Amino acid sequence: MTVDITLHGATGFTGALTAEYLGTHLPDGASWAIAGRNADKLQAVADDVVAAGATAPEVVVADIDDPASMRAMAEGTRVLVSTVGPYLKHGLPAARAAAEAGIGYLDLTGEPQFVDQVWLDLHETAKRTGARLIHCCGFDSIPYDLGVLYTVAQLPDDVPIRVKAFVRGNMGPSGGTYHSAIGQFASFRQSAQVAKQRRSLEERPSGRRIRGAGSLGRAEHDRGWAVPLPTVDPQIVLRSARALDAYGPEFTYEHYAHVKTTRMLAAGAVGLGVLGVGSQIPPVRSLLLKAKSQGDGPTPEERAKAWFTLDLLAETPTSTLHTKVSGRDPGYGGTAKMLGEAALSLAFDDVADVAGQTTTAVALGQHLIGRLHPDALRFQTLD
Repeated sequence: MTVDITLHGATGFTGALTAEYLGTHLPDGASWAIAGRNADKLQAVADDVVAAGATAPEVVVADIDDPASMRAMAEGTRVLVSTVGPYLKHGLPAARAAAEAGIGYLDLTGEPQFVDQVWLDLHETAKRTGARLIHCCGFDSIPYDLGVLYTVAQLPDDVPIRVKAFVRGNMGPSGGTYHSAIGQFASFRQSAQVAKQRRSLEERPSGRRIRGAGSLGRAEHDRGWAVPLPTVDPQIVLRSARALDAYGPEFTYEHYAHVKTTRMLAAGAVGLGVLGVGSQIPPVRSLLLKAKSQGDGPTPEERAKAWFTLDLLAETPTSTLHTKVSGRDPGYGGTAKMLGEAALSLAFDDVADVAGQTTTAVALGQHLIGRLHPDALRFQTLD
């Protein structure tokens, strides 16, 4: 029997939140499963889901070290959702199984190297089988990808467009996110090599110019500083822009953290410096990794206080536009909603007919904006 959605990694912190969300939001008559390598732990998650009033999932045993089990899991579903991270270390088997089975795939990675490696290894396979590989379906990178899509949809598509994004918020990382960040710092050189290899092979749109930009300076819309953020998010936005003509003949994107005070700016720089340098030294890296367990997550009280706002300032030669995306508990409860609704959209909406590695803006677009607004994310046009 083929189910509509399978969640791989349901026993992790974010996986369990996503399981509860999916189970309580499935349409009538839909079927789903949770998967992982430990049947007892999976059954405990299934019991918790049922206790919360949700639809009971099937339990599927699938181990990333057992290709046959991963293949069977992928062939038994229409959409595979992976919360098994860090993705550089654990994520490729699920993506490969989905690409070879020709199904929909979504994950929560914020790791640029993983995204580029999947493109190098699996993009052509996915195009051939019809699989859709959609990464970064949580706080990385849905607010930015869909926020820019929401913004450019209100602008003419035959003029140059520049969008500047300023994000600020209050949130703390889970153990899994922390370990992923350390892994990205540690593999900086390898990541640059993989990105260079992708750039040498990937086609660019003909007759259109798409580029990223930005430098440290004052925030234009509020007091404080605009600090360029070298995360995966601008890469995702620019890939959407290359695929969609609605972003105009010339599109520029700038991606910033909005830091209110100089003291906060200095503290952030010191913290990133410690992580960046320490992750390059094996003994220090081991100590950093021991500081937080992968299974750790913020308390319910901490999550209740978490929030973010994303201000998007767009300009064309003749007009300007200010939009905003905002949400609560973006890293966890919010991410479970984003990932869950992305999976439901891919499974049940009349979405774009694309294949290969793609993005939420390209594959799901306005369908997903409609699903997320306003319960998970609020999209606003200010002026």
